[in-house]
Amino acid sequence: MRIRLNLATAPVKNDNRFVFGATIIGIIAVIALVGLAWRAYGVRKADEARRTEIAQLQNEITQLNIRRAGVEGFFNDPRILDVRDRSAFLNELIQERSFPWTRIFMDFEHLLPVGVRVTKIAPKLVAGHVELNLTVGATSDEAGLKFLKALEGSPSFSHVALSSETRSQRSADGDLINFDLTAWYLAS
Repeated sequence: MRIRLNLATAPVKNDNRFVFGATIIGIIAVIALVGLAWRAYGVRKADEARRTEIAQLQNEITQLNIRRAGVEGFFNDPRILDVRDRSAFLNELIQERSFPWTRIFMDFEHLLPVGVRVTKIAPKLVAGHVELNLTVGATSDEAGLKFLKALEGSPSFSHVALSSETRSQRSADGDLINFDLTAWYLAS
């Protein structure tokens, strides 16, 4: 027969459950630490790749800015500016020479009512369209109004705007009303 005597001042405690729980928590913490370290390593590598890509792009931007400065310097050379201005002037002259005078007179032939005559036509190329400055004389208000309505309704003209109107007693040319107007001519 064996008798168990405990001569200790405090009874023996069984800490097996605590040690087991602490070990499980420690293992989970180590796994989380390894996962976070792996994630931090991946983020650092991705950040390094981005920095490299950004540095390459900034280098390309710098090179392109240098090339642009060289090209701007070339085109701002006084000789090149002179050639560019001369070519713009010549192109404008060619555009003015290629104005379809016959076509516009044919369009006016269909538009002008009795008692209205065009005394001045000044075409000008403005932003890719032909702008006409017209001076028109009319023998009566009705004839002038009829002409303006016909001009606005014509497919060859648009943006018709009356600039000024002057009335006079019968002048030597027979016009009672003279008016200036602008219109865009759409040569078809």
